[in-house]
Order: sequence, then structure tokens, then C-alpha cells
Amino acid sequence: MPTELPPGTVGNLTAEQEAKLQEFWVLLLKVFGVKLDALESAKEASASALQENKKEPKRRFGLFGRGKDSEDGTVSEKSAEGITTNLASINISDADDKYGQSKEFQQTLVDMSPEDIRTTFWTMVKQDNPDSLLLRFLRARKWDVKNALVMFISTIRWRLMDVKVDDDIMKNGEQHALKQSQSSDPTEKKAGEEFLMQMRRGKSFLHGVDKSGRPICVVRVRLHKAGDQSQEVLDRFTVYTIESARMMLAPPVETACIIFDMTDFSLANMDYSPVKFMIKCFEANYPESLGVVLIHKAPWIFSGIWNIIKGWLDPVVAAKVHFTKNVKDLEQFIPRDRIMKELEGDENWEYKYVECEPDENKPMEDTAKRDQLLAERRELGKEIQDATISWIAASSKGDKDAVGTAKDKRKDLIERLREQYWQLDPYVRARSLYDRLNVIQGSGKIDFYSAESMSKGNAASSQ
Repeated sequence: MPTELPPGTVGNLTAEQEAKLQEFWVLLLKVFGVKLDALESAKEASASALQENKKEPKRRFGLFGRGKDSEDGTVSEKSAEGITTNLASINISDADDKYGQSKEFQQTLVDMSPEDIRTTFWTMVKQDNPDSLLLRFLRARKWDVKNALVMFISTIRWRLMDVKVDDDIMKNGEQHALKQSQSSDPTEKKAGEEFLMQMRRGKSFLHGVDKSGRPICVVRVRLHKAGDQSQEVLDRFTVYTIESARMMLAPPVETACIIFDMTDFSLANMDYSPVKFMIKCFEANYPESLGVVLIHKAPWIFSGIWNIIKGWLDPVVAAKVHFTKNVKDLEQFIPRDRIMKELEGDENWEYKYVECEPDENKPMEDTAKRDQLLAERRELGKEIQDATISWIAASSKGDKDAVGTAKDKRKDLIERLREQYWQLDPYVRARSLYDRLNVIQGSGKIDFYSAESMSKGNAASSQ
């Protein structure tokens, strides 16, 4: 497991990066429709203090950007303008807007109420640290706060209105697909059967961790043929897998390892549409989620295909791709005893799909308990927002004691939010294969190597 926190993550931020995070929060709270009176007062107090200190200018980073006249933890006159930023004026230059997110951002501000955006945000956070979530977007946009905001709000729209991540895909899960497969409606039946086919075949699955503690996703490319399922079903399965992987990230680990197993690959397995969708997911909606991508045992015919795909990738993403030819190459990233025998390693584990259990989602029927927990979560979200405002206001005044107090309170509230999510989880998320394998355990514990998980996996080898 990693012992050092990566740069630009919670617990390892420079003063400038922390200021950028605070600025991001200010803009996000404005989108939420939260009143920022305390920050306005802090801005005015800081501006007055700056006027008195004009004679001793220092090149430091202000709270809302680079300010030549700002002291440590104070707001310069120029950088303080972030508080009054006109949201409607924010956009990304065409050169940086690969996925048309400026338009989506502006449309979201029209189509969604501030409360809908706020609710979707706290739903999206789940067991994550909200700061960690925002920092992903800041790092992806090279710490340009406005560009990160555009990207983030566009992602909120994508989750709520386009793919319905939490209101459909994760809420309904595999049992919904099973019910669909038994439907008398041919369209419904086909969709359910196709989704379950992905799961039962193990076209892609999550198992184990690499040397850096990152969860591993294995994609068996040889099992894919374009005509076997609709693009809609495949997109749903892709998002389902990514979101399942998100459940398995625990600090300080924030990224995953993906192995594209190209064993027995042929041109019949090549399908550009899901590749494009996956790239968009990771670049536009799940930034900074890939730790390493291993393309394993790629045949020579893949070289031309790779040249096409590489042209679609952001250079930062492309740099994370490595080609491996054998188990020795894989060992650079994964201990041999955690490499499945299928990949010529020593781990005696095989993928086997465990079917849904009839009553596994029964807690979801208790809507009264669900609503109680959701109400608690809303209050926690508001408390974190208030504590965030206090933290930023104290920083802008240069009050180190108040900053320390606010940080401690936020840290405690964020931990309570994480713990509270796992109480809520059975009421809002359908159980998955990884719950049945006991990989995802109570209170958010993740264990790929539990006796239950290993025994159910090994059952495949005896059949």
C-alpha cells in the first residue's frame, strides 16, 4: 500500500493549491445558491488591511488566485473578485473544450435549479471526501478554477440528466437487469439479457489491488463482439463498472489499474464506439481516476488500431498506458501472487458470476428509513458548507487559530459524512456482485482477498 500522499491531494497541498481549492468551493457554493455574506465581510476586511500594507508588497498567492499584494492566507483586491464572479460569463476556450462542456455548463445553469445541482453534488460524493472530488477536477484542468468548475458542473448534468448514474444505474443494478430479462416486453427482455451477459461472461470485472494499492479492473477483450449487445447496454455496463470501482477506492488511493487482456484478440473483437465512450468517461466525467493502463499481450494487428486510439487520448492519459507481453512485465505493477493464473500469475482465483439473491435489495423497500438517512445527509452537507465558508473566511482574514479550528471541524464533518454514507448505502444502491462476494463489506471495508471472495471465485475452477 502507498505510504506517501500524491501531490495535489488532500493532506498534500501547497498553499497555492489550497487557495485554488477554496476558490473552487466559493464558485461551487455560488452555483448552489448559498449566501456568502461571511465571505463578503471577510473580503472587505481583507481589502482594508491590504490598503494599509501597500508599502510592503509581497509576491504571494492570494486566496482566490495569484495576488502580488497578498499576505499568507489573505485575499488581494484582484483575487477577491472571485467572490463576485458572474457565473454566466464563465466558459472554456474552444481549444480546451474537447467535449463541448462550456455549452453544457451554461445549459445546466438554465435547466437545473441550484438546489438540484447541490443535491446531485452531495449524492455524487458518496463515501468520498468532497475535497478529493473537487481536487480531481482541479488537477485535470491544471488548477484553472473556472475551467474545473465548467467540467464539474457538466459532469453533474451528465450524471443526473444523461446517464442517470445514481437514480437508475446504481439504484437498480443487476437485479433490475434480471427482472428485465424475464419481461414479456421484447425490448426490455433483450436489454436485461444483454447486460447480464456482460456480467456472466466476465467481459470486465474488478479483482485485487496492484503494488500501489489500486483496485484492478480486468477487461477480457476477446469476449467482446459488437453485435452481441446494444451500445446503450454496453455504455450502461461501462458506467456500472466504473462506479463499482469508485466504491473500492479508499484514501490515500484515488485511482485504478486497468488491464486490457488482449489474449486471442482478433479484428472481430475491435469496436471503436465503446472505446470512444470509455475515453470520454475518464477524460470528461471521471478525471484523474486512472493510475495505470496495461495493454497485455497485444498482437501485431493491434499496432495500427492503437495509433488511431492514441490520437483520441489526452497526452496525460496516453502517458499512463503501458504495453506488457508476459507475466514478468505485469510484475512491474502487480505482485506475482496477485496475478491470476489466467494471466500466468500465481493467484488461484477465477472469475465466476454469483447470481442475484431474491431479497438482497429488501432494505430499499424501507423508504421511511431511507428518507430519514437522506435528511441526515442533507444536514451534514449543509454543515460542511457552513464550515467551508468559515474556513475560507478565516483564511482570508489571516486568523491562523480560526483556520485551524475550522479545518478540524471540517475534517470531523467529512469523516461523519463518509461513515453516514455506509449507513445509507443499502437503502439507495442495489447490491452488486462485489457485495455478494463480500468484497464490499459493512462500514466501507474493502477486501478482495476475503475467504468468501476467494472461495466463490475458486468455485469456477472446479466446475
